[in-house]
Amino acid sequence: MLSKAKLRVTTISSVQARAKTVILSKVNTPLFYLDHAAATPVDDRVMAAMQPYFSDAFFNPSAPYAPAIEVRRAYDEAKRTLAHCIGARADELVMTAGATESINLAFAATDGHVVTAAIEHHAVLAATQKRPHTLVQPDERGFISADSIKTAITDTTTLVSIALANNELGTVQPLRAIAEVVKQVRQDRLDRGDHTPIFFHSDASQGVGQLDIMVSRLGVDMLTLNAGKMYGPKQTGLLWANSAVMLSPQIVGGGQERGLRSGTENVPAVIGFAAALSLATKHRKSEVERLTKLRDALQNQLTEAFPKAIISGHPRHRLAGHLHISFSGLDAERVLFALENRHVYVATGSACAANKGTRSHVLEAIGMSPQEADGSLRLTLGHLSNDENIAEAGKMIIEELRREMERTGQS
Repeated sequence: MLSKAKLRVTTISSVQARAKTVILSKVNTPLFYLDHAAATPVDDRVMAAMQPYFSDAFFNPSAPYAPAIEVRRAYDEAKRTLAHCIGARADELVMTAGATESINLAFAATDGHVVTAAIEHHAVLAATQKRPHTLVQPDERGFISADSIKTAITDTTTLVSIALANNELGTVQPLRAIAEVVKQVRQDRLDRGDHTPIFFHSDASQGVGQLDIMVSRLGVDMLTLNAGKMYGPKQTGLLWANSAVMLSPQIVGGGQERGLRSGTENVPAVIGFAAALSLATKHRKSEVERLTKLRDALQNQLTEAFPKAIISGHPRHRLAGHLHISFSGLDAERVLFALENRHVYVATGSACAANKGTRSHVLEAIGMSPQEADGSLRLTLGHLSNDENIAEAGKMIIEELRREMERTGQS
């Protein structure tokens, strides 16, 4: 009989072997990846920047000897690069294990009433549920107006949190206008002698590489970013907070990150994060132009084949790489699995909702009927997209949609 230790090793090895078999089986198969909103591959240039810190430069940046001090310098330089890309100072950043931790850290900065949107990411909604809160409803395009935020704010509101762009619809929110509302409320309170703080937080994970994320222009007090959405390493994020925000550590220990996030620094990941954000910032304008053309071509291809298809999201204020399209009465999950068999990877909503097997709360919030929601596909484009594979993917999506229509007796 195998010992428990040997059994564990054997089990891990078999899982790795199966994963490797699946991956290798697709090496010579064209990949049609239309789910960049869920995850992005690590850019080769990012991987090259990270690699030395996994091996030769492996030292703990808190150690006192020369090689470790060099690693500390590289880590600090990466934070300066990240800060520069958003128009901030390095000492205003807290590195986290992804956007979810960043969001939780931001929410812990206050303890009053929260105003957020009904279409926010699950991480924001879960943090919101722990506090008195108001969920603002979007319009049918997934747009959150500044007026709706103003109406929802009460005398006890201490935090407003609105994502820069919705992860399912791609709708870009008017953060600057919302920031002006928060600023006016803050001033009105001071004029009345009320020193109750109010801060504005935004999860900008989905908009990086397609939108301006300079904090001064957004007008936010706190900003969340996620490297895994911008061709950097997963489980790597940050929270930027201005000097007026008093953050409260959620992970305590050795006092790293100015005592706000203890734990040995993930040097390779932060180095990679900085490289990824630098590349995204540098190529943003050209990438937006490229993705817009590809997205519009795919949208035209699908709507020409299915004139009754419903395009969701704001027609003008939408991420360049996002296309949310619905086919009422169809079972989008069946289409998704049929496409997977042809190596076309799409989504029916956010990865979090799909994993739970639930209908998208975003689609419910914008008033989409169950029939329309269940027939929805989220197609998100990125670095792996080009004219050829998008046209071919569109062709296969049309074929599978028609098969599903024939199965259900639709014309």
